[in-house]
Amino acid sequence: MSFAFGIGIGTQNHKGEWLETYYQQPLYMPDAIIVEIASNTLGYSGGNQAIEPSTEQLTAFAEGLKGAGRDDLAKLAHKAATSASPAVVTLLDSDDSASSTPEVYLKLHLISHRLVKPHGLKLDGIFGLLPNIAWTNEGPIDLDELPERQLDARIAGRTLEVKSVDKFPQMTDYVVPRGVRIADTARVRLGAYVGEGTTVMHEGFINFNAGTEGTSMIEGRISAGVMVGKGSDLGGGCSTMGTLSGGGNIIIAVGENCLIGANAGIGIPLGDRNTVEAGLYITAGTKIALLDENNTLVQTVKARDLANKPDLLFRRNSQNGAVECKTNKTAIELNEALHANN
Repeated sequence: MSFAFGIGIGTQNHKGEWLETYYQQPLYMPDAIIVEIASNTLGYSGGNQAIEPSTEQLTAFAEGLKGAGRDDLAKLAHKAATSASPAVVTLLDSDDSASSTPEVYLKLHLISHRLVKPHGLKLDGIFGLLPNIAWTNEGPIDLDELPERQLDARIAGRTLEVKSVDKFPQMTDYVVPRGVRIADTARVRLGAYVGEGTTVMHEGFINFNAGTEGTSMIEGRISAGVMVGKGSDLGGGCSTMGTLSGGGNIIIAVGENCLIGANAGIGIPLGDRNTVEAGLYITAGTKIALLDENNTLVQTVKARDLANKPDLLFRRNSQNGAVECKTNKTAIELNEALHANN
């Protein structure tokens, strides 16, 4: 069984190099018959390939899909055959490192279509395959070709608006998942996984290979690699340390029903039902004072020792500035759990 499949419509620069690719209906673990038809009509010979088919090949591919009862894909292939923009059929036999821009875009689509969760795909090396692009109101444009396009637009009486200059586009130009609210779509990148019921407010941000499991309120930053559990709330201006920005190889995550207060931040994975006080940033090496039910110090530990532990409240002592941790369990019980070997 193959790993992934997609019929894409994309953009190339004047040199014929791919800038981006749009897949309306990417497939994860496609049926073997699709691969067989691709072999018979597109010359697919196995492995990971981004095939640029002719109109005749796409038409034959569409007819083969129709004959196999895949009318949905047949219709898409027929439309691709008439596209004024370049078409591509991408087949991934395995989740190896991508070797082309269309392959990278297929993987990013798989995540944003909720077919694969963050950390479920091999994404190493993708930055070298994603060109830095001017994302405009007239589509993606190669930066070397931008000045000429701007001049042409002015001569024609138009203004070419450059919305961003980036390797990643905004997700909603490619897919809008069901059941979400996104106040500022520019702040959610393609490759984000936005769970049903999620609200992303104007200051919220979700990077690629990151996202939310389900119902969540996001007013802070979900960095690359971070997954937020259902029912959690990220307050305004708060931050999660991603693997691209100082987190190293530690996978930061937020458990279910957590609250990270405004302007707070985490550099450790939080367990379920954790609360981080507003303005408090916890890194792995932060010294934490464990308090019992009488607010008496039991032990001082590093924040990394509390990673993934449930029912914790992190706060800062207003008198001495110490970072403290309270729990629904007694601090003694928590201390025993920290030193258990199981």
